[in-house]
Amino acid sequence: MSSSQKIVETPRGPAQVRLTEPAGPARSQLFLGHGAGGGVDAPDLVAVHDAAVAAGVRVLLVTQPYRVAGRRAPAPAGQLDEAWTAIVRAMAVPETPLILGGRSSGARVASRTAADLGAAGVLALAYPLHPPGKPEKSRAGELPTEIPTLVLNGDRDPFGVPEPAGRVEVSVRPGAVHDLRKDLPGTVELAIAWLCRNGWASEF
Repeated sequence: MSSSQKIVETPRGPAQVRLTEPAGPARSQLFLGHGAGGGVDAPDLVAVHDAAVAAGVRVLLVTQPYRVAGRRAPAPAGQLDEAWTAIVRAMAVPETPLILGGRSSGARVASRTAADLGAAGVLALAYPLHPPGKPEKSRAGELPTEIPTLVLNGDRDPFGVPEPAGRVEVSVRPGAVHDLRKDLPGTVELAIAWLCRNGWASEF
């Protein structure tokens, strides 16, 4: 296993990517984006990163340009997608299955860009179905129903829980809220099992 930090120039400014290669040949590559006001050190992202690398996945933790610039308020959706797309195109390796993912806002970005980037799958942690208290403002339409997608949400998440649709699977985590800290090992196990089931990771 080897890790490195890289700066990637995007149309929205420089982004930061933490790349970790597995010990052997990579079964797939997983890009993970952070939540709106958080970073790639969120407990669920760190736990998925560690387990995926151990399972033979090349993992890239992506920090969006607005966070690199020191801002907490997220950029507009179109700018997030534009920067993310540039990062994935710059850092993805050919002939290796591409999985896009992230938590909260990062899960939305991954979902919106998956089709255009030719992703094999999407891993969505704490997908924010709607703003808290506003279920009428659903973002269910952003989920890529034609691409294998796993959504992992807590049953007490104030942002809501999506319904399965098309190729979108939803695993509801009992007692968990938006940070997914409740039974994080169980949540990670579900994510790795899904990667393995699709041939994108190996049991460890």
